[in-house]
Amino acid sequence: MFVKMYQYHIQEDKVDKYFQIQEKASVVYSQYIESHTMYLNSKADNTRWIEITRYKDEKEYIESLKLINQQEEIQKLFQSFQSLLLTGKEEIIEEDFEIYIKKGEWK
Repeated sequence: MFVKMYQYHIQEDKVDKYFQIQEKASVVYSQYIESHTMYLNSKADNTRWIEITRYKDEKEYIESLKLINQQEEIQKLFQSFQSLLLTGKEEIIEEDFEIYIKKGEWK
């Protein structure tokens, strides 16, 4: 399995809007690729969020992302998302991972 991890800071009073955007983006993504996303909010800094999404494999992700990024709606949603980032902490950290699961372990 292939995993994308994003870390960013969302303004505290914009969390509801953040989840509205994420839900709309999920609808667009689901038209092109199956994915499962988890959102983690730091207990030490409630503006800090980590988004972890897993996909079947990296090749499928890359091919699907080309089509997804051509969608005007996804571009607008990303701009709206960027407007929610905490001033002074607008950086979005992105990392790629691969999951290795041994038989009988969490899936």
